[in-house]
Amino acid sequence: MKKIILAIGILYCIACANRVFAQGPPITGDKPIMLGANSWVVKTLTEIRNTESGTFTAAPIMVHYLPTANSLVGIHIPFVNTKFENQNRNQSLGDIELLAKYQFYRKDQMGKTFRLVAKTLQMLPTGKQLNLEGISMGNYQSYVGLIAGYESLKYGISNELGYSLQPTSDMDELRYKLSFGLPLMKPAYPVKKVNLYFEYQSSWFVNLDEYMLLYAQGVQYAKGQFTIEAAIQFPLIQTQSEQRLERNLSVFLGSRYIF
Repeated sequence: MKKIILAIGILYCIACANRVFAQGPPITGDKPIMLGANSWVVKTLTEIRNTESGTFTAAPIMVHYLPTANSLVGIHIPFVNTKFENQNRNQSLGDIELLAKYQFYRKDQMGKTFRLVAKTLQMLPTGKQLNLEGISMGNYQSYVGLIAGYESLKYGISNELGYSLQPTSDMDELRYKLSFGLPLMKPAYPVKKVNLYFEYQSSWFVNLDEYMLLYAQGVQYAKGQFTIEAAIQFPLIQTQSEQRLERNLSVFLGSRYIF
């Protein structure tokens, strides 16, 4: 009888693993954990970026769909508000992004999991040429990357390495993101979590031979199917050129709903 109860418990933990771990992806990065097949995620992550040339806000609407338990497709439609120094405020559409992810490796153990995901992000030139990476470049971009993540009940680590190709500009970028997640509450199901995040982004602009290192400190609250989050990001290292705007600070405010 004890063995039967134990087996049922193990099966229950495996069945719930996706939802327990899935709540709480990095705020400024990505994560290989996926939900079940036919799941939808509607989210936003507004960035308020202050630079030496002005302040810019990108408020995207993001919709993700999982056709299967190991695949995801999505679309990101950003609405951009720009305020250059000595100019009037302007509103426009940013660069629309088409996302696809495929999880090709997964190893689950009791209370922990490791996964690998291939990712591609196609950025369409729907925005103005404002030289705002990730917001509005006005150039076609093709990004391919690999995400590796380890999650346990005590902490989570996510890595992403990828390359962004821009055929019509000199802004090709080799990008690496590293995120550490620290839960402040004991695991619960249904999900109820408060997480701290410590996140880094390293960007080498290959053709320009320029480098940027960003750090973000964030907090995230998840309850059931709903999550809210906030983070502050600032540069640790950056070299500037006329093709890029020097950053001072970014504030991120986000939410997501799973159904």
